Amino acid sequence: IEYNNLTNCVKMLGADFFVFLLVMVIAIGLLFMMVWHLIMVDELKNDYRNPVDFSSNLNMLILPEYGLHVFITLLLLGFGYWFTFAWNAPLVGYHVWRYLKRPTMSGIGVYDPTVVMNRTNLTFYSREGFIKLGFYVISFLIYLYNMMVALVVALT
Repeated sequence: IEYNNLTNCVKMLGADFFVFLLVMVIAIGLLFMMVWHLIMVDELKNDYRNPVDFSSNLNMLILPEYGLHVFITLLLLGFGYWFTFAWNAPLVGYHVWRYLKRPTMSGIGVYDPTVVMNRTNLTFYSREGFIKLGFYVISFLIYLYNMMVALVVALT
């Protein structure tokens, strides 16, 4: 009986609603990653954290962040949401470029502990974090709007 209720719910609300619900949940995770990034940069600027700790903590978030963002972009492309795909594609391109131009290191990630304390690099990391945070906030609002539109269309 519960299976029928679940399938009826999915049929009633449609796939669009659930696509944007999933994308919104992932966007919330990306927002938390950006807040963590900005906190770590601020701690490094104020000497509360050492460069090795900074690099190891942020490098472990690079592939999940990039992977989740690529997943969102491909999911939106697969369901034919061209505007949201076009909105996300430049940041995916930037992520690919950033990862390909990373410093030579033995592990994964883009933060090299030997150069993160450079003032220019710290300013860049801070700006990058704020820009990406703004991008993810606007993206979340776009996804929320699209989810509400899908819900209204499904229920009318």
